[in-house]
Amino acid sequence: MTTTLNPSFEADVHPPQASNENTGGEGLRVDLGGYEGPLDVLLNLARDQKIDLAQINIVALADQYLSFIHLAKKQNLEIAADYLVMAAWLTYLKSRLLLPDPPPEDEPTPEELSAALQWQLQRLASMQKAGAQLMSKSRLGIDVFRRAEPEGIPVVHNSEYDVSLYDLLSAYGDFKQRITAAKTFTINPDLLETIERAMGRLRQRMGLSQHWESLISYLPTELLPGVVGRSFIASTFAASLELTKSGEAQLRQLQNFGPLYIRKKSETA
Repeated sequence: MTTTLNPSFEADVHPPQASNENTGGEGLRVDLGGYEGPLDVLLNLARDQKIDLAQINIVALADQYLSFIHLAKKQNLEIAADYLVMAAWLTYLKSRLLLPDPPPEDEPTPEELSAALQWQLQRLASMQKAGAQLMSKSRLGIDVFRRAEPEGIPVVHNSEYDVSLYDLLSAYGDFKQRITAAKTFTINPDLLETIERAMGRLRQRMGLSQHWESLISYLPTELLPGVVGRSFIASTFAASLELTKSGEAQLRQLQNFGPLYIRKKSETA
C-alpha cells in the first residue's frame, strides 16, 4: 500500500542535492528493506510520492547515516552537513505520514451537525404543512365569489287604522267643509297698473328737467300691498325701457345691482 503525501508541505523546504563529485564518487547509499540506493534519490522519490515512506525504517536510516558521517568527516565536513539536511527532511516526511492531521477548531461536532440537520428538516416540514393548509382554503374569484353591490333590507310598512264609521264620516265632513270655506284668489284688473299709464306718468313728471332722478321716485307715494303694488313697480320699469327705446328718455346705472336713474333726453344729446 502506497501512502499519498499531502502536497501542501512539499514546497516548505528544498533540501540540497549532494554531489558525488565532492565525496570522490562515494555518496551515501542506504539499504532500508523497501529501498536500496543513494539517499538523495530516496529523498527525491519520497517528495515525488513514488515510494511508500511507511515502509522506511528510520532507525536503520540513522545507523547507516552515522556510519557514513564518521567516514565523511575525514574527507569533507560540508558534504556531511548536506546529507544531514536530507536525512532530516526524510524524517519530516515520514512524521507527517504517521501523525494524524488535527481537526480544525471551528468545525462542528457530529452531534451539532445532527441537531442542525434535524432542525432544518422540521422547518421544511412546517413550511410544507403551512403551504398545504393555505392552498386548501377557498380562493376568492375561483371557489367563492363576492356580490357586486350590497343590497339593502327591504322594509314593508302595513298601516292599520282602528276607526269606527262615525270617525270616517266626521273626517269626510271636515274635509268637505275646508274645501267649501276656501276662498278663490281674485284680482281686480282696474287696480293693476298698465305700461301705458306708467309711460304717461313718466312723461308728465319728467317735464323739461334735464337732471338725473331715481326711477323709484316716480312711483306713487303710497303703494298698495300685494300684487297691486308689485304691478306698479314692474310697469314703471317696463315704461322706462320703452321710453329709452323710443329716444324720449335716458337710463343709467352706476354699478351692478345699483339703483336706476332716468331723465328726459335733450335735443342736443
